[in-house]
Amino acid sequence: MQLFFVRTKNLVPILFLILVIILLMINMFAAKEYIFQASKQYSDDIPIYSVECEERKCAITFDCAWGADDIPSILDTLDRYNAKGTFFIVGLWAKKYPDTVKLIYERDHEIANHGYSHAHMAQIPEDKIEEEILFCTRVLEEITGFRTNLFRPPYGEYNSTTVKVAKNLQYYTIQWDVDSLDWKKNMSKEEIFKRVTQKTSNGSIILFHNDTLYTEEILPDILENLTSNGFRCVKVSDLILKENYKIRYDGRQMRDER
Repeated sequence: MQLFFVRTKNLVPILFLILVIILLMINMFAAKEYIFQASKQYSDDIPIYSVECEERKCAITFDCAWGADDIPSILDTLDRYNAKGTFFIVGLWAKKYPDTVKLIYERDHEIANHGYSHAHMAQIPEDKIEEEILFCTRVLEEITGFRTNLFRPPYGEYNSTTVKVAKNLQYYTIQWDVDSLDWKKNMSKEEIFKRVTQKTSNGSIILFHNDTLYTEEILPDILENLTSNGFRCVKVSDLILKENYKIRYDGRQMRDER
């Protein structure tokens, strides 16, 4: 009986040590899981959809790939509300409408890259992606004298290679978090208005297209609403962070305080 007591007594520190080791291992695995989960919160291979922003700012963007007749009216509306637009322009469109591209730029709005031929970027090889980006920028630069570093893949279609190629060429890949769906023929003016005004928040990037049924007509009402609610519409290049940033899983560009 005495021998059993002695042995049991000697086991206590051993059991305690085992318990401590188990607890340390649990904490270690939990810490690794936390780090792993946190690492998945941010990514280098997704575009910028919106921007962390304390101010009441947003960016209005237009994809230009088809006609151009409505551009002067769109510019007049933007100027009326002291709003700046960013126009993502297809290279072939720019070659067809060089005076319109020049007009956009001379009216102090932003010219940006939408690929040369409106290709599906996720379906073409790396060298072709590079070619599409560089050819478009070259055309825009020849017309305006300005070299853009903003790129939006046509159709909003991309993969990690698309973003990587653009980044290697020193372009910011830009998407949107508010889609007006103005290109859809079954969308009414009221539906477009509601989508944009209800979804816009600080740091939003809003997607419009020119040469649609209602964009030119509904834009004044949308800008009246946004400005009345304190929003200032700025160029994308004045909204995004240029350094010390990270991009969250949902495309939100965030400040990186590390």
